[in-house]
Amino acid sequence: METEQQQIESTNSTSAEATVALPGAGNQNLPMLPPANQSNEQWRQIGRQVSDFLEQLPVYLGSFFNQYKQPLLTLAVILSAIVALKVVLAILGAINGIPLLSPTFELIGIGYTTWFVSRYLLKASTRQELTYEIRDLQRQILGKEYSET
Repeated sequence: METEQQQIESTNSTSAEATVALPGAGNQNLPMLPPANQSNEQWRQIGRQVSDFLEQLPVYLGSFFNQYKQPLLTLAVILSAIVALKVVLAILGAINGIPLLSPTFELIGIGYTTWFVSRYLLKASTRQELTYEIRDLQRQILGKEYSET
């Protein structure tokens, strides 16, 4: 083992490019590092390239957004809908955790469903009234007439 260390030390110390890794008392067993070969001009060139890229970044991002505007907006709407759905589900989960609110809301839902069925779905004349109301709402929202099908 001592012979290997002596060989390493002799190899490192005979090299003309080798320098001490760390100044101090215990660097006899530390490997030697070669001196830095890159000049300051190379670092300046890299700095200029990075600076030019950062300078052109707003132009690149603007052209990217203009080129892919519709897919990006679609993706944003989808992600927003997913986040909104998660928030609504979390709120409903919190409400269901309150002891008396969950059965109260179930009773309200059953009562409203019963009223809706009895008001609009039992008689043909009221079903026709509901159909007219739905078409009127569609016309107001979409701004065009739908033919009866």
